[in-house]
Amino acid sequence: MTEFLHYLQENQENILGDVERVVKAESPTHDKQAVDRCGEVFQSLFAEHLGLTAEIIPMEVTGNHLRFTYGEGSGQILILGHIDTVWDIGRLSYRIEGNKAFGPGIQDMKGGIVQAIWALKACKDLGVSLKKKVVFLCTSDEETGSASSREYIELEAKKSDVVLVVEPPEANTGALKTSRKGVGHFTMRIRGKASHAGNHHEEGISAVEEMAHQILFLQGLTDYRQGTTINVGVASGGNRSNVVAESAQLDIDVRINRLSEADRIRSLILQSTPHLEGTTLQIDGDVNRPPMERTAQTEKLYHLATACAKEVGISLTEAHVGGGSDGNFTAALGIPTLDGLGAMGDGPHAEYEHILIDQLPMRAAMLASLMTRL
Repeated sequence: MTEFLHYLQENQENILGDVERVVKAESPTHDKQAVDRCGEVFQSLFAEHLGLTAEIIPMEVTGNHLRFTYGEGSGQILILGHIDTVWDIGRLSYRIEGNKAFGPGIQDMKGGIVQAIWALKACKDLGVSLKKKVVFLCTSDEETGSASSREYIELEAKKSDVVLVVEPPEANTGALKTSRKGVGHFTMRIRGKASHAGNHHEEGISAVEEMAHQILFLQGLTDYRQGTTINVGVASGGNRSNVVAESAQLDIDVRINRLSEADRIRSLILQSTPHLEGTTLQIDGDVNRPPMERTAQTEKLYHLATACAKEVGISLTEAHVGGGSDGNFTAALGIPTLDGLGAMGDGPHAEYEHILIDQLPMRAAMLASLMTRL
C-alpha cells in the first residue's frame, strides 16, 4: 500500500535513529549482561511504538529471550529475530557514510527487527487492521546455534499460520530466501600412542597421521550435485615436534539441502572407523539446523510478498542460500516460512557490515503490506 510507503519515508530518520540505538547497545552472544541490556533497549522501542510489554523468557547463561504480542485473533503471524551478534564489544562502531549505515549487527539483524517494528507501527498509526495477531520472538543465541531458544521457536511456530524471518535478504539483489541449507557441526577426537620421535618412533601411533586419513575421508563426502558440503575447518594435534602425537581433533561443518541427506551424512560421520591400527575415534555432534526446503506453501507466500513489493517499487527475486537461520526450524515443522525480510545491505559477519538507509522504509512498507494480506 502506497500510504505505508509514504508514512515510513516521512519517518526514515526516526527509523534510522532507532537502528542507531539498538546497534550501539552492543550484544555479543557470549556476554549475557550485554545482550540483556540490548534487550532492554528493544523493549523500550516496543513500548514506545506499539505499547507492548515483553514477556521475558529468562535464561541463566545466554541472554533472555523476549516475546511480544500485538493484536488479537485466532490466527497468528510469527516474526522471528535475534538480538545477539558475532561482534565483541568495541570491535566495530556505528557510523554513516552516504546512504550506508555501518555497525555491529546492523544488518544481522538489528535493522531487520527495527524495520518490522515500524511496519507494525505503520499499520497501527494508519488504522489498518490485521486479520491475525502478530507475535514477535526476539532470541539471544542464534549466532551460536540457538541451543537455548530452539524449543521456544518451535513451540511458537506450532501455534502460527505463517513465519516471517527478518534476517537480511541476499546482498546486492535483495532476494528473499525461500530455501536454506541445513547445518551440522561435528567434533572428532582421535587418540593414538605417544612415543619419542627419535629413540622410539616405531612404538608410537600417530594421532596426527590418523587425522590426515580422516580429513581426506570427510572432505571426500562433499557432493556438489547433491548440494552437500563437508568442511574440516579446524584441525589440531600433537604438542611437540619430537613426540609422536597422542591426540588430535577435527571440527567439522556440514551443509545439506534435504533431510534425507542429513540422515545419510550423519550416519557416515558418526560411524567413521580408524585407518591406523591402535587408534580410536570419539565423534560427537549432529545436524542442529534442518534444511529449509522450498515447498508449495513457501512459493505461495513468496508470490504474495512479490505482489506487496511491487506496490512500493521493489522487484523481488528469490534465492537459495547455504547459511542457516531460525527459519530452518520452523520450515522443518511444515509451517510456511519466508526468510530474508530484513534490512537491505551487505557484509553480515564482516567488518563492512552495513544497511542501505533509503531502503529501510521500502522494505518496512513491503512487510506491512504483507502482514495485512495474511
